Amino acid sequence: MTKQFKEDQIKQKLTPQQYEIMIEKGTEMPFTGQYLKHNKKGMYTCALCGAELFSSDTKFDSGSGWPSFYNVVNNKAVKLTEDRSQGLRRVEISCASCGSHLGHVFNDAPDQPTGMRFCINSACLDFEQKAADNEGSKT
Repeated sequence: MTKQFKEDQIKQKLTPQQYEIMIEKGTEMPFTGQYLKHNKKGMYTCALCGAELFSSDTKFDSGSGWPSFYNVVNNKAVKLTEDRSQGLRRVEISCASCGSHLGHVFNDAPDQPTGMRFCINSACLDFEQKAADNEGSKT
């Protein structure tokens, strides 16, 4: 359960897929997310609470099948927790504002400035495009 919302509010705001991923800690199928090949400039925010999470400036193509970022917008944007589910040892990423599951972080991107790969489910994100990119655009 998230910190800010009651169960009925969450179910009204999220699609069934978002609920399964963000609340039940699921994962979307690789190479299916709407933001995987998304290259516009702006800010990726939490789909539930709207908190700013990742800048497009830190997005890169990791080849993993999920949107990847080498850093968060600030150190207080996410919460990192050890995850030993599914027989694996990983670090789960949650939205620090509402507690929703976002994905996992891995230390396997040596070609990126931080060496980190924040592997995020597209379903957990919304996108706010920079104003300059909106001019003349019909997307």
